[in-house]
Order: sequence, then structure tokens, then C-alpha cells
Amino acid sequence: MRFNKLALYLVTISMLWLGMTTYASAANTIKNVRVWPAPENTRVVFDLSQKPDFKYFSLTSPNRLVIDFKNSKNIAALKSALKKDKRVTKIRSSGSKKKGTTRLVLELAESYRVSVFPLAPAGQYGDRLVIDLYDKKSKVIAKHDNSKGKRDIVVAIVAGHGGDDPGSIGAAGTYEKKVTLNIAKKLAKLINRKKGLKAVMIRSGDYYVSHDRKPRLARKNKADLLISIHADAFTSPKPSGASVLVQSTRRADSEFARWIQNREKNSELLGGAGETIKKTKDDNLAIALADMKKEYTMASSYNFAEHVVKQLKKVTKLHKKKPERLSLAVLKSSDIPSVLIETGFISNPQEEKRLNNPAHQQKLAKAIYTAVNNYFSRNPPDGSLFAANRTREHKVSRGESLSVVAQRYKISVRQLKSANNLKSNVVRIGQTLKIPQAD
Repeated sequence: MRFNKLALYLVTISMLWLGMTTYASAANTIKNVRVWPAPENTRVVFDLSQKPDFKYFSLTSPNRLVIDFKNSKNIAALKSALKKDKRVTKIRSSGSKKKGTTRLVLELAESYRVSVFPLAPAGQYGDRLVIDLYDKKSKVIAKHDNSKGKRDIVVAIVAGHGGDDPGSIGAAGTYEKKVTLNIAKKLAKLINRKKGLKAVMIRSGDYYVSHDRKPRLARKNKADLLISIHADAFTSPKPSGASVLVQSTRRADSEFARWIQNREKNSELLGGAGETIKKTKDDNLAIALADMKKEYTMASSYNFAEHVVKQLKKVTKLHKKKPERLSLAVLKSSDIPSVLIETGFISNPQEEKRLNNPAHQQKLAKAIYTAVNNYFSRNPPDGSLFAANRTREHKVSRGESLSVVAQRYKISVRQLKSANNLKSNVVRIGQTLKIPQAD
């Protein structure tokens, strides 16, 4: 009898120890899952209590992505996590032969390019496992109108952050990603109202676009300019005001050096000079041509940034009175003039309130739009409607008459008089005449 009691005691202790060991081995917990659909990809994020130890593999017929989380348990509501996404049709659990391993399966609509990686704790989020599913056939968002050589000027607009990256968070709980998207949408609407301008939204909803993909998407849409919109933040609530940033010279040189090493692959970045750079055996010529393009892009970026500063100071306080050069991943393109606009400090309570105000957002958007319009009116790209409609000027020299000027520019005297509100054919030396486009 005493033996049976002892045996029962030992069995109970063993079971308790085994249970504790099993619980200890499942130290990591899958707490939540979030799905972020985007036009060209879907991001699935698993929130965990610790850094994930995982393996994954793909299956076909039907298409599935299987993730094994070692030493873990799942408490995430898988069914309720799935939004209306065209790529992930279902997220479910499945059995694994390895003890203590949680197996989760993503049922997919088709085969995708897959990227799986862990993320360390940052901001409001703890440890995460991120799964990006990219369409194998990317679609161009916008098209140029090349009819009669009068194409639209394309402006790529990047609303900073998005999806599981909220950006900075204000004291009242304002997410930077929401402010930037609201301003970006207002800016796009203004740009699209102007004949000859076309806005391309790199992020049109609440999803994340990586820094590498932003310029790639802009390039795919043949953008003439890239504008990245953000809201600044600091550890102190005191700083306020807007800033305009361009790429630092050192970062631009570094990107250029890496880029030119594989010039055949990257020749499309240089437009008309691209084929020469790709085919020439003269390395010095290739570097010289590419460097000229890089310098032009940097100069154009700074020139446009000055236009933005000039307009922003009319509607808000400035944190920096001149464009500032910083090393920024989103501005790394050697072929697309690019700026990053900090619309204000979300960490400043008063400015956070203004940034949340639709009327103030509209003022900021209008200021940026005016800068875009003014910049391209003075610097229209070849073949664009802006270039076709650009008003040229001519200063009358000794011996010139209206008919001489009209003949020089292949227009009629009537057109010349109409463009300058002239009631007679008399002109004076030194007079500046506006030269309209030929019919």
C-alpha cells in the first residue's frame, strides 16, 4: 500500500515536471497577427513575446506558405485577422511533427515572391515576424500621355510610413502615417487638377512601402520629381516648424559609386545617355556622363526645395529657413530629383493639433503644389505640355520690328500683338516681348 502511494506520488511529480518543462519550452507566444494589403504586395505581421526562432517553406497545388515557430504557442485570433486581401485567402494552424513547434499556414491565391524576416522591438511594437508577398508581375500605376510630344509631368508622392510602421506618435495619439497620407492625398488632388501635371501616389492607403521600392515605383511611372511627406518629432515638445530636406553629397556619392559598378544593369536610370553608358568601353566616359546626370539631379532637387521653402513659410513656421542636406534612403535616386518635406513637429502639442486640422493640411498641400507648378513652369522637361506652353521672351534690338521678330520665331504678327496686348506695330529698342507658341 505504501508502495502504491509512493508510486502515485512519483507519477504526479513527474507529470507536473513534464508540464512545467513543456510550458517553459513554449516560452515564445504568438500574440497577434496583422494583415496589410497594398496594390503590389501584402504584408503579414506576427507579433510575438520574444525574438522568433522559425523556419518556412512553400507548397504548391494549392499555393501555401508554411511557417514553423519553434518553442512557441499561438493565442492569436487567426480568422479575424484577415482583411479583404486578394493574396492571402486564409491563415490557419496545422500540426507539426516537432514537439513544441507551432505551425501556421498561409493559403495563397497564387504564387508570389516571398520575403520573411524578423523585426526587433521598435516604438509601440515588440518582436515581430514579417512576411511580404510580392506580385510577380508588377503593374505601372500611371501612364504618360505622349500624344503630340506634350506629355504630363509626373510627380511621385510618398506619404511617409504606413501599415505596421506608424511613424512618430504625438502626445494626443496622432499617428504620423495618417497625417502624411491626408496631406499627400490633398496634394495629389491639386496636382491632378492642373493640366500637364500628373500625381502618382506611391502609398494610397494604410500599408507599408519599403525605402528601396519607393524610388523604383517612381521610376516605373517615369516620375520627373519625387516628394516624400513626413512629420518631424523630437524628445522635447518644444521644437516646431517645417523643414525641407535633400540628399547629402556624401550619400549621393556613395550611392553613385555603387550604382556605376553595375552600369549595364542600371543604364535605364540615365534616360538618353543610358545606352551610351551601357555600351561604351570607355569607363571614364561612362563615369563622366553618369556623374553629370547625378549632379543635375542634385542641383534640381535643391532648386525645387528652395521653391518649397518659399511657399511653406507663407502658411506655417519654418524650423529650417533653407533646405538641409541629410543622408536619407528615400532620396537616393541619381536620376529623379527628390525632396523630403517635414510638415511640422508632431511631438509639439500645438503643432500636432494643426497637423490634424484638415484646413491646415490643405494649406500645406497648396503650398507644395504651388512650388511644383512654379518650379516646372520655369524648368519644364522636354516633350512636356509645360514645355510646349512655356512663354518665351525676346528683347527688341536695334533694327528689329514686329515682323522681323515674328519671322524669327515662325509666328504671325497678329499672334505677337495679341500675346503682348499691342494696338500698333510700333516697338522700341529694349522692349521685352512675350513669344507665344507657334500654331
